[in-house]
Amino acid sequence: MPRKCMLILLDGVGDHAHESLGHKTPLQAADTPALDRLATLGANGLYHPAALGQALPSELAHFAMFGYDPEDFPGRGPLEALGAGVDVGPDDVAVLAHFACLSDRGGELWLDLDAPEADEGEARALAAAVGAFETEGVEIRFARTQGTHGVLILRGGVSPFVTDTNPMRTECPIPEVLPWGIHTADPETRRAARALKRFLVWAHGRLKDHPVNARRAQAGLPPLTGLVTQRAGRLKPIRPFRQQNGLRGLSLASAPVYWGLCAHLGLDVRRVADTEDPGWDLAERLRLAREALPRYDFIHVHTKAPDEAAHRKDPLAKRAVIESLDRAIGEALGALAEEPDLLLAVTADHSTPSSGPLVHSGDAVPLALFGPGVRRDAVTRYDEVSAAQGALGCVRGKELMYLVLNHLGLSKLAGTRDTPWDQPYWPGDYQPFRLE
Repeated sequence: MPRKCMLILLDGVGDHAHESLGHKTPLQAADTPALDRLATLGANGLYHPAALGQALPSELAHFAMFGYDPEDFPGRGPLEALGAGVDVGPDDVAVLAHFACLSDRGGELWLDLDAPEADEGEARALAAAVGAFETEGVEIRFARTQGTHGVLILRGGVSPFVTDTNPMRTECPIPEVLPWGIHTADPETRRAARALKRFLVWAHGRLKDHPVNARRAQAGLPPLTGLVTQRAGRLKPIRPFRQQNGLRGLSLASAPVYWGLCAHLGLDVRRVADTEDPGWDLAERLRLAREALPRYDFIHVHTKAPDEAAHRKDPLAKRAVIESLDRAIGEALGALAEEPDLLLAVTADHSTPSSGPLVHSGDAVPLALFGPGVRRDAVTRYDEVSAAQGALGCVRGKELMYLVLNHLGLSKLAGTRDTPWDQPYWPGDYQPFRLE
């Protein structure tokens, strides 16, 4: 029976069917001998981190995959801040923000172009222009994290329950900043909404006449005349991954949100960088993961490449990326298959359509488990349709971590109470009985 798990996470690998691929998904159309071998030698199914049809962002999907409930999620803003090394306190509100091309149309602020490219000098100058603001005792600081993207930190009697101003589509007005749902009457929420609204109005005024934008206009480039915001949150106490699942965890990923999420949950983080070759990147991460196996029980190996290819809305490019990743898995598979104590899990956090208007879709993704003792079904292809014939069925949310613990021989018998709080693994981290 395996004692350790390696989760290979192909971010956004699921997709819709495309006419350009013969009405297949990029994964169905790709040549994937390594992934198909895993499917043939293991158990297969579909996975969705929430409800079928519900589109989730990566951070929420990962939170569920790691065995946590959605009500404990702190929001993406503070996770991004943690991952980027931005100072965020326990009472601060952190909001994702990035520069955009905005225009005043009859008193409404419209999104003309989302996140135009800018060079390092331009981004630094614009960030400095909107770096600090204060109103009603609320301090707002913009911390640039990468390129034209950053995090707003709100400090001073505020709450995170405010709406987004990023419509995630162009040629439309940006949404008003409003208190969220049941928090409408909450003073801290109302103060946060007012402060954020005033900051965004102030920032638009500062940026529309900024010298950087004057130079961009002369060069025929779109101006960056404002900021749009989304996914406000605040850190909250969380049970560490080791206590939650009984496993020593490590993550190998290349983006601040995963660094922040895993650090928040108590997994060790190995920060890796992306190159122009996604296959080489994944092969290197799998090598590092294998070297780390003696020290960890659970290793998260992440690649963002399929998701990024899909966001370019190019199904053929996504197919090519998948084939590159499959070659990397094939190179590593022989050595990994020889590990007698290893459970391999290969899946994705969500589907990312490579055509159409959706950012992510609510379609389930394929899941394959391979290792000693894993049931072998009749599936011979790793894709969204073939996997549906597999023995695992449709796995949802925290069930993925339950399956991992089950295949590692750690699954707790429901109803037993060896610890004062419920843990899904056995034996629990219990207090020994002492003779007084």
